[in-house]
Amino acid sequence: MSLTWSAKDHKNLNQPPATGQKRSRNDAGNKATVVLGAQWGDEGKGKVVDLLATEADLVCRCQGGNNAGHTVVVDGKEYDFHLLPSGIINTKSTSLIGNGVVIHLPGLFEEGDKNEKKGLKGWEKRLIVSDRAHLVFDFHQVVDGLQETERQAQEGKTIGTTKKGIGPAYSSKASRTGLRVCDLLADFKDFSTRFKNLVHQYQSMYQSLTVDVDDQLKKLKEYAERLRPMVRDGVYYMYEALHGPPKKILVEGANAALLDIDFGTYPFVTSSNCTVGGACTGLGIPPLNIGDVFGVSKAYTTRVGIGAFPTEQLNAVGELLQTRGHEVGVTTGRKRRCGWLDLVIVRYAHMINGFTAIALTKLDILDVLDEIKVGVAYKLNGKRIPHFPANMDVLQKVEVEYETFPGWKTDTSAARKWNDLPAKAQNYIRFIENHIGVPIKWVGVGKSRECMIQMF
Repeated sequence: MSLTWSAKDHKNLNQPPATGQKRSRNDAGNKATVVLGAQWGDEGKGKVVDLLATEADLVCRCQGGNNAGHTVVVDGKEYDFHLLPSGIINTKSTSLIGNGVVIHLPGLFEEGDKNEKKGLKGWEKRLIVSDRAHLVFDFHQVVDGLQETERQAQEGKTIGTTKKGIGPAYSSKASRTGLRVCDLLADFKDFSTRFKNLVHQYQSMYQSLTVDVDDQLKKLKEYAERLRPMVRDGVYYMYEALHGPPKKILVEGANAALLDIDFGTYPFVTSSNCTVGGACTGLGIPPLNIGDVFGVSKAYTTRVGIGAFPTEQLNAVGELLQTRGHEVGVTTGRKRRCGWLDLVIVRYAHMINGFTAIALTKLDILDVLDEIKVGVAYKLNGKRIPHFPANMDVLQKVEVEYETFPGWKTDTSAARKWNDLPAKAQNYIRFIENHIGVPIKWVGVGKSRECMIQMF
């Protein structure tokens, strides 16, 4: 029996569909555009989202927490977002934090208040928070640091987490002991009991962990009242957005493909699915309602923390990219490792996400180089390997096969259309496009939204 149907046939969208009513795949409702990182994060997703959000009705975060950092520059003002969707700047759109996000309430309000001082007005009235989103508590953040210390002592190395409590919060979620927004806003006495039990659980594992439970509960009760007006049932809200009047819906992925818990360079990854599947599970969007999937890649490669990095340049080139690109993590403040563009990982990201187009950012950082290299394949023991290795010991050993291009030695920061770019830069872009097999829709040559050259 077919359960496909059309929402326009029902006056009350909160009612379940009547059985037997059919709907074609082309009549699935509104489509969500998804923006994802195609490397190890920090690719400039916030800038692409900001550009698209100027015409969006709804901008959503689907996973991660305040371990992500997106910088957006508008009218000369630089905004830093960690939990808030970058589209919150658009006063005509609504922003949604979905059920797949883990929320540290002190961090959320601190971030909002900080950006409000920079000119972000009325953000609380434009923000919706899913009642199914899990909460990150202060003790989760402490545990995150304790786990890193323990790894260092036992294994001699760490994961390199942001120590924002994201991993422990997702662990609580997976072990079914986590607490959600809906729990906080329901019976506070019951919430308090469950909170104490969760603290006790972690204290039994980490005896050095101290938590002022009464103080934490007092603060959480205050946060609950500030949060309450923003909270909705995210599933029904998203359903109505997809099947109601025409709407432009934008989903902002945090982190990136190579940091995905399943597909990334495990174990040096984040704790959520930051590939396209995370947009479905983190917001309640059926795959049928996913439209364009835009991947974002820098014109070179960066990575924060430890882990394999085949095209890393531990030399003057790496230092130049780090300095010119101001490659410092928005969330951690750590210097990013830098290297040549690695098209093996971008193609791998495309395999998983099915990019319909790519945004290539920070092309201008390469303006001063005499020659530019691009990693196009990996070799192991002198032989090309046809896949991206799952084993990190193997990835550490691969030899990168490069294509070399002459530098254009021209300032591209003032370019605003394709023909403004020097021919050698155009050749570099076309090679990337052809090698990946995905069209490049935007080329970034600066910080602000005006510096994004739209190709088509």
